[in-house]
Amino acid sequence: MKIASCMFLLLCALTAHAVTDAPVTDARIVAEQAYDEATSHYETNKSNVDSAWQFACACFDLADLSTKNSTRAAYAQEGIDASRAALKLRPNSAAAHYYLGMNIAQLAQTKTLGALSLVRQMETQWNIAVKLDRHVDFAGPDRNLGLLYRDAPGAPLSIGSRVDALQHLLTAVALNPEYPENHLNLIESQIKWGQIAEAQRECDKYVKTIPQARKNLTGPKWAGPWHDWDIRLQEIQSKLRRHGS
Repeated sequence: MKIASCMFLLLCALTAHAVTDAPVTDARIVAEQAYDEATSHYETNKSNVDSAWQFACACFDLADLSTKNSTRAAYAQEGIDASRAALKLRPNSAAAHYYLGMNIAQLAQTKTLGALSLVRQMETQWNIAVKLDRHVDFAGPDRNLGLLYRDAPGAPLSIGSRVDALQHLLTAVALNPEYPENHLNLIESQIKWGQIAEAQRECDKYVKTIPQARKNLTGPKWAGPWHDWDIRLQEIQSKLRRHGS
């Protein structure tokens, strides 16, 4: 039961796509529109690799907003199938490997048994993406590997490793410092590990990037993520104040 609980929390952390506590209805409308558009492009361009992985991305987003396991699994499976179709056409597509791992993570959330084997599949796909293009989805492969190694049980049960987690989280920030999620994951991890001075320095750096990030990441699709990021920053600052008092 303890292992199952750890795996569930891990998968929830990995598949949360920055919509925590956001107006779910608005986020779903945006995701459904993106899914419909991606479906149309993909159905008329089955041999186009970009259309395939973009459809897989849209599947992930809708799976992430699903409250029923059956619906989540259905969207995730569509994304898995599209990613694998893309990889048949272009085996070195970093985006296809990345979104294959993302949708496997969504599918794993619906599994009581077999989730651990899916976690290893996720690790494999994101490690391949790291070798091909680390900048996919704002350093998504490193960001996800960092969370994977942070939250998974350690050896011999699973692949958890603080050393590996920190390496990937730091790399994500270095690669794409303009993306709030990278900073927040690192700061939250540092606080979790008791690295308070490091977390404070990283938080100070992150706050300075926010004005420009708000200009770059704007529009309906970013409303949910910003809602989540702002809440997480408030929680981080509150924890740092408590540690500093």
